[in-house]
Amino acid sequence: MTDYTNEIQKRRTFAIISHPDAGKTTLTEKFLLYGGAINLAGSVKGKATARHAVSDWMEIEKERGISVTSSVLQFNYDGYCINILDTPGHQDFSEDTYRTLMAADSAVMVIDASKGVEAQTRKLFKVCAMRHIPIFTFINKMDRDANDTFELLDDIEKELGIPTCPVNWPIGSGKKFRGVYDRDTRKVLTFSDTMKGTKEGHIEELDVDDAKIDEVMDPDQKEQLMDEIELLDGASAEFDMEAVSCGKLSPVFFGSALTNFGVETFLQHFLTMTTSPLPRTADCGVIDPMTEDFSAFVFKIQANMNKAHRDRIAFMRICSGKFDAGMEVYHVQGDKKMRLSQPQQMMAQDRHIVEEAYAGDIIGVFDPGIFSIGDTVCTPGNKFAYEGIPTFAPEHFARVRLLDSMKRKQFVKGVNQIAQEGAIQIFQEYMGGMEEIIVGVVGVLQFDVLKYRLENEYNVDIRLENLPYEHIRWIANKEEIDVEKLTGTSDMKKVKDMKGNPLLLFVNSWSVGMTLDRNENLQLEEFSKN
Repeated sequence: MTDYTNEIQKRRTFAIISHPDAGKTTLTEKFLLYGGAINLAGSVKGKATARHAVSDWMEIEKERGISVTSSVLQFNYDGYCINILDTPGHQDFSEDTYRTLMAADSAVMVIDASKGVEAQTRKLFKVCAMRHIPIFTFINKMDRDANDTFELLDDIEKELGIPTCPVNWPIGSGKKFRGVYDRDTRKVLTFSDTMKGTKEGHIEELDVDDAKIDEVMDPDQKEQLMDEIELLDGASAEFDMEAVSCGKLSPVFFGSALTNFGVETFLQHFLTMTTSPLPRTADCGVIDPMTEDFSAFVFKIQANMNKAHRDRIAFMRICSGKFDAGMEVYHVQGDKKMRLSQPQQMMAQDRHIVEEAYAGDIIGVFDPGIFSIGDTVCTPGNKFAYEGIPTFAPEHFARVRLLDSMKRKQFVKGVNQIAQEGAIQIFQEYMGGMEEIIVGVVGVLQFDVLKYRLENEYNVDIRLENLPYEHIRWIANKEEIDVEKLTGTSDMKKVKDMKGNPLLLFVNSWSVGMTLDRNENLQLEEFSKN
């Protein structure tokens, strides 16, 4: 096995998804503790102290205690090189999460034991299912009162349409939480509240028939455990690695990320159950990660990660081969050869220049404004493009008013850069220029982020005026249609995107249908194919 194939074999690249407040960021930090990447976890909610979660680096995230942008974190553990893509849980930033899932080989779904499957989990799960990637479930917060365990599993199976296979089983919850039973080894891992924020904690492993077990749980709990295990052995889906690999069976684990119980055993199982980087589909067929030729695609662009440098970073998922700093690559969409400048790997906003990286790794490169989300870079002479990343139709719209006309230049630069990151989409009046900008977002919280970032990163004050539109349509056959002569409804608005494509905004779906009826050759689409 060559050096580079050996390195690729060691890689595991996964995304962590959940509904807000299920404990995703806390779980991520505990992984980092085990990898020795950090020494003390910062609490997302820790407003009383100056510490904040490592993966929440934007100022607005620290102020609000929520994740609004995906973070990329790399660490080593037990001979593996692990790339974690920590995603925002809040639904208003789901588009960033969708794109991030395109860069992952598997997903860890964190579920709050007292709430079960929530709306956002359902939405994100569908993206994983669409890609058939392995999904691992970590049922968190067992140190608090939880729903009935069978009901939690039933909830996952009904809501998400995927069978589950518990790898371990909880003994009680809340104040009566005593640990988990490992179904494979038939041993009980006992729970004692650890020092929060550290990886130290006393976890004892006892045989289920050990007399000492009676000191851990009362007779009722032991009887209940034995009854549940018997029921489980007869009723739950059998563990099938092949079904797990294609996203048709989810292994389930129980624990408490906050008190650090069950996290390391989950990580160990996860690493043995997942594979090295998966092949990716391109316009020339399937690309094997072990091929020598380097290739990658851009799944995220982030401006101003470092306020001192006012820079833009394009995040790339390496899909095949080995990357060497200074190597010449071909940018497919730009149709030109280039060198990727300042290749870096991340620990949230902390970064270090890398000399080499391999398939499965995520690197950030300096972007002078040439990359777009979905772009492919590869070894020169190897021209192909990876499957595109879908652009989601915005659901909320607002007119942006610049309060100081002297800051026009910074304003135009700011909205364009933030739009290139994919967080917002910007439109202009069909016959107008940049004087009148309309912003479209998937979630309303993105308006707050736009306003905050323009003020703090570009020194520009704006006023947002909400618009009543809820539906947007691209004109599929724009070459055959005279947009100026379109007959629409009174609430229809003609705009164009930054590439000059004509679009129509509507207040309700009835207007969409009416406009199609009134213009017989008109063809409308919900997604942009440009």
